[in-house]
Amino acid sequence: MLVPTLLLAAATSSPSAAEVCLDKPAALASPAAVAPQLVDDAVRQLVAEHGPTHKARIEQGVKQVASLWRPSDGDLGAFCLEHFVADAPAREQLFARFEAALEQTDGHFLEIGRELRRASEVDVGPMLPIDELFAGFDASAHLLDDLFASKIAFVALLNFPLSTLDQRLAIGAKWSRAQWAQARLTSRFSRRVPAEVLRRATEVQAKADLYIANYNLWMHHVLDERGRRVFPSGKRLISHWNLRDELKAQYAAGADGTNRQRVIVRLMERIVTQTIPLVVINNPRVDYDPFSNHVTPAPPDTIEQDAPAAAAVAVDATPEPSTRYAQLLAQFHAARAQDPFSPTMPNAIQRSFELGRELPEARVARLFGDVLGSPLVGRVAAEIQRRLGRPLEPQDLWYDGFKARSSISEATLDQRTRKRYPTSEAYRQDMPRLLADLGFSKAKARFLAEHILVDPSRGAGHAMQAARRGDFPRLRTRVEKGGMNYKGYNIAVHEMGHNVEQVFSLYGVDHTLLAGVPNNAFTEALAFVFQARDLELLGEKPKDAAATKREAVLADFWATWEIAGVALVDVAVWHWLYDHPHATPHELRDAVVAIATDVWARHYQPVLGDRPSPLLGIYSHMIEYPLYLTDYPLGHLIAFQIEEQLERAAKQGKRFGDEVERMAVIGNIAPDLWMTQAAGGPVSAEPLLRATERALAALPPR
Repeated sequence: MLVPTLLLAAATSSPSAAEVCLDKPAALASPAAVAPQLVDDAVRQLVAEHGPTHKARIEQGVKQVASLWRPSDGDLGAFCLEHFVADAPAREQLFARFEAALEQTDGHFLEIGRELRRASEVDVGPMLPIDELFAGFDASAHLLDDLFASKIAFVALLNFPLSTLDQRLAIGAKWSRAQWAQARLTSRFSRRVPAEVLRRATEVQAKADLYIANYNLWMHHVLDERGRRVFPSGKRLISHWNLRDELKAQYAAGADGTNRQRVIVRLMERIVTQTIPLVVINNPRVDYDPFSNHVTPAPPDTIEQDAPAAAAVAVDATPEPSTRYAQLLAQFHAARAQDPFSPTMPNAIQRSFELGRELPEARVARLFGDVLGSPLVGRVAAEIQRRLGRPLEPQDLWYDGFKARSSISEATLDQRTRKRYPTSEAYRQDMPRLLADLGFSKAKARFLAEHILVDPSRGAGHAMQAARRGDFPRLRTRVEKGGMNYKGYNIAVHEMGHNVEQVFSLYGVDHTLLAGVPNNAFTEALAFVFQARDLELLGEKPKDAAATKREAVLADFWATWEIAGVALVDVAVWHWLYDHPHATPHELRDAVVAIATDVWARHYQPVLGDRPSPLLGIYSHMIEYPLYLTDYPLGHLIAFQIEEQLERAAKQGKRFGDEVERMAVIGNIAPDLWMTQAAGGPVSAEPLLRATERALAALPPR
């Protein structure tokens, strides 16, 4: 998972000579503090000084400045007269100054934030009370305020045009790279959010991060329906990532595995409904039956030696007091506080889709509907049921049997990864080999490994980008006491995909205002491409390439179907929050359960057993990174298109690593434009659906 950052987008490099000219200026909110006469006067003075050939640019620039100008900013006309740049070469120099300076401010503030959060995100030993305060402190909170107060932001708005999403989608294909970089420059100044509002958002985010990072379940003490211990001692799983991955791993364990899966499903449902007893969370001193919701003290000889300090909590079934949803509610209020300062995108949902993804919500919903409503769902489900030899159940939402690892026991995989990676440093040392085996040249593999640092994570794991050349992305994954287990390794390979994209799209892009990819779904897609090869990197080469490819297609389809529903729940919850802005945590809990159960009933219950379930509400992203989950199903669709392009390139003799680099350095342009340049067509579900149809047709007759 990529960690979203509250910092502004990075910027560097010098543009080639180009001038952004839009067919129509972007629609702006009416100036709140500037009288129309003052705007007209400023325009007249500038036209008189620079000539009528610049009138369109002058009108747009002055209106852009006026839309965010406050009385305290001073004399609008005098500012515009002093800072409007008419000469094209001089504007190129101005742009170069912005790009170089903003790279440094963004990059160094990101580094400061990363180090302030280090003790809360990286496993450096027991946390201290001060660590939570450092994590909630955002040194960059005043940056946007300061850029406006110093007039730096206004200089950009005066001289370079803002664009709407409609304009970027309609005419962006005709823009030069410099025009795209200029559009990214002004888009960061399209809102003037006060520092205190941003500071509060960072503080709330840090609290949610810490809550999730410490939400561990000691599985030796989670009992099955008959009161038996079914998980080994010492197994500590973070919700939801490790719980889900443990469930997947149990497909290799037959009937016993199915029993463990049912335990995990019931545990997940207790977490979503907040009926899980408070005393159970991160506590191996109690035994817990999630079916009856009964808690008892654990026998002393079953308590792990590395158990955390005992908390002063009663050993009973008193539930966690909707803490999960209090965190989400705080995230909502922090986001809603930004609404008054975003007049053209006045809610967080719209900003998430149109500003963050540059894909309208309605289009994304249609993409997901193409998968969720496909008749292929029933056909793939029938194949899974045939392989399992039983009716499908809720846990089969995460069916893993299409992947090669489903036939290898978790213990075997754990043994391999722990031996190879006893520490995070061991993984770092092995990265040149891993990257070379993936298909990067030895020189490029060394370059990438030298530009990625590896840390042991407190949470499940994440990738942390860099924002200036000279700094390096971080790969973080959990390393248990006995070494990196397979879950941690699988996450590490995923995060390595993020990091490779981050290195290329920062160090290899022509304009660092274009660093990155169009949105998080694209970096998730590249991470999925890497993650799909994790077993090959352990030496498990496919014996039948055609069968392996067919199975991978079915796995991609099922994973996309699974996470699309989760994303629908995430977005629907935020629509509910905007309809009920004064809700309590208890009311929000009930709403999440109802929404998750409703989406389950419509799309999953007919396939996975006839019982209601709130299971789709389990993803921790809903609490930690709200409105992020949409990027996963989008990422699966994009990853599939990338895989098809990689296959075409391989047939032409092109190296995997070269092709990944070519895609990554396209940078942060419009999503469909990126996809067309990278893989030959816009973002679509159709390639995955067509391939799934072919894969089903190619299954051996039974």
